[in-house]
Amino acid sequence: MRLNEITDIILGAAINVHKELGPGLLESSYQECLYYELVSSGLLVQKEIPLPIIYKEVKLEHGYRIDLLVEKKVVVEIKSIDTIAPVHVAQILTYMRLSKTNTGLMLNFNVAKLKEGIRRFIL
Repeated sequence: MRLNEITDIILGAAINVHKELGPGLLESSYQECLYYELVSSGLLVQKEIPLPIIYKEVKLEHGYRIDLLVEKKVVVEIKSIDTIAPVHVAQILTYMRLSKTNTGLMLNFNVAKLKEGIRRFIL
C-alpha cells in the first residue's frame, strides 16, 4: 500500500472518531478509538511503541512512546490540547528520527473541526 493511501485511511478514520466523540476528551480516549478504527480497516497498527534512546552505544529506556505506528511507515501523535506548540513539533520529529520513519501525522482532537488540527510531517 502506498504512503498516501495509508495517510488517507488514517485521516478518514480520525475524522470519523472526531465526528463521533467531538473535542474535549483525553488523548487516550482518541488513541483507543483511532486504533480500533485503523485495525478494523485492515491496517497493521502498533500502539504505545517504546522508543529507546541510543547514546554513545548505550541504550536508554527513557520512557518515550509513539502513540501509533501504522504499517511501520507513519508515526501518529495524538493530542488533545488548545494549541500545538513548537515543543510538540519537535517531539514528533524526534520520534520520527529515532524510529527511522519518514512520515508523521499530528492529530489534535481538541478543535471544532479536525481538519484544523491535522499536521503532516516529512523528513
